[in-house]
Amino acid sequence: MMVEPLPFIDDAVPQYALAITQLLYFVVAFVAVYLVGRLTLIPVVDRALKTRDLDAHSRTPLKRLVRIVIVFVGFGVAFGFAGYGNFLTSLATIAAAATLAIGLAMQDVIQNFVAGVFIYTDKPFRIDDWIEWDNGTYSGIVEDISLRVTRVRTFDNELLTVPNSQLTDGVIKNPVAKNKLRLQFLFGIGYDDDIDKATDIIVEEAEKHDGIMDDPGVSVRLTELGNSYVGLKSRFWIDNPSRADFVKTRGEYVTAVKERFDEEGIDIPYPTRTLDGEIQVQGDEIAGFGDE
Repeated sequence: MMVEPLPFIDDAVPQYALAITQLLYFVVAFVAVYLVGRLTLIPVVDRALKTRDLDAHSRTPLKRLVRIVIVFVGFGVAFGFAGYGNFLTSLATIAAAATLAIGLAMQDVIQNFVAGVFIYTDKPFRIDDWIEWDNGTYSGIVEDISLRVTRVRTFDNELLTVPNSQLTDGVIKNPVAKNKLRLQFLFGIGYDDDIDKATDIIVEEAEKHDGIMDDPGVSVRLTELGNSYVGLKSRFWIDNPSRADFVKTRGEYVTAVKERFDEEGIDIPYPTRTLDGEIQVQGDEIAGFGDE
């Protein structure tokens, strides 16, 4: 590799002195570009991200990418300033070939990286959100979001490491994205029971529960006529939902309604099956009852 001498260095200067001088110019140029970028570009990018209402967790990886760009720009300027022209050209060629090879070998990684950027910018969910995906096959609480994977803690305390592309290619259900959540429960009563009385009990127990919102209030509708029951579906809302609140509130509410049904004599039927037919016995004797 040939190194072109700098125009401001005398040809009589020994080669080792020229190399040291070029190295000093390289270091000075790189440090200057890096410091200028860190002191000016990073604050500008940070303010721009804040104007988009991105939280600290979302801003951190994006600012890290900006720092990497500053380093690459610093190297490029430093190589040119130090007179490493041929070396810079060779480096660019090698970098292009390496980029192509790495891109082909790491398609999945790049896909997950791009998906991670979309998660940070679109914010379909945040840390501590309860999410479900893959048609409800998986669910849990988001513990960490990186640019390649998202870590979700299931309700059985299992840690799932999910590639980001799986969370951006399909439908994600985020029940706690808003400040309230509607829940439903189907109560079954007998055909001989008083529908109006059962409806009043369901509404009253919802209004008594502190975890169930008064506005919007609970609604009850007859939605099913089953083989052995009349289905009354209760729809009610909880405030500031989390998975723990959802399970606890629904369980307490259903228990209270069941206890009121028992007190008021309202039946919660279970499926019954009636078998019709005849049994024929052939022969003169039945085992255990023959002639002595």
